[in-house]
Amino acid sequence: MIAAIFVALVAIMHIYIMVLEMFLWTTPRALKTFSMTKETAESSKKLGANQGLYNGFLAAGLIWGLIHPNAAFGEQIQIFFLACVIVAALYGALTVKVKILLMQGSPAIIALLLVLFT
Repeated sequence: MIAAIFVALVAIMHIYIMVLEMFLWTTPRALKTFSMTKETAESSKKLGANQGLYNGFLAAGLIWGLIHPNAAFGEQIQIFFLACVIVAALYGALTVKVKILLMQGSPAIIALLLVLFT
């Protein structure tokens, strides 16, 4: 049960990121979150929406794993998508800022460990 809660939290986080990137990219919240100027946000709006779509796919995969009728297969789906989140967080930490690993990677790592060992 605790593993499912953590997986759901990671999914919710990625839904939030999706909304922020796809629909709120030029708002003060997104400008602060992504350390952008208004001009940078305006010129990269399509890029932000594209990133948001990928975060939506991660959330969808995690939710699919949680609701799959075959629990064993659902667990495998969760493991795959949590690993994708962790890889994306590692890449973000290496190429953008280390904080991404803490904010996105840590919850996914905890969720993955819980799925694997509970």
